[in-house]
Amino acid sequence: MAQREINVVPYDEEWPMTYKKEAARIIQVLKPVLSAIHHAGSTAIPGISAKPTIDIVAEVNELDTIDDYNEKLSMIGYEALGEYGIKGRRYFVKTDGLANHLVHLHIFETGSEDVVRHLAFRDYLKAHEDDAVFYSQLKQTLAEQFRYDSESYCEGKNEACKRIEQLALQWWYGA
Repeated sequence: MAQREINVVPYDEEWPMTYKKEAARIIQVLKPVLSAIHHAGSTAIPGISAKPTIDIVAEVNELDTIDDYNEKLSMIGYEALGEYGIKGRRYFVKTDGLANHLVHLHIFETGSEDVVRHLAFRDYLKAHEDDAVFYSQLKQTLAEQFRYDSESYCEGKNEACKRIEQLALQWWYGA
């Protein structure tokens, strides 16, 4: 099976609007259990390059209730992938039918440390241009180097992401 192409592109001014439209659709489905929804990931950070996949973090009071919404989310294009390697998460992917990922939906319980981690990372890079530029350039370099090797692309980002996440959490908590 062929790997998906890693395609990192310059920031697109349409990403916030794409998020808003998709969030509205998700809110309609999850309204009874949803407590918050956020645009996360690189597409939420103006000016930095990203894979053109919108990351959405949703918060619910009880994570187990989400399993009851798999069919409804499927009706608006989301494939349920369970925890997908992160305990305490429900993960959904929306594709364009050609295996290109359009949206990654991460659902956690309200107040989860994973929610804080996503939001701190996003907000830290919005506030720290040097780190944002470094991260953006790293992703571009890795995408060129590992065009069809997502595992190596992710491994290449791993150490930088951990460092930025640590700085982001210290910044978030005022340490």
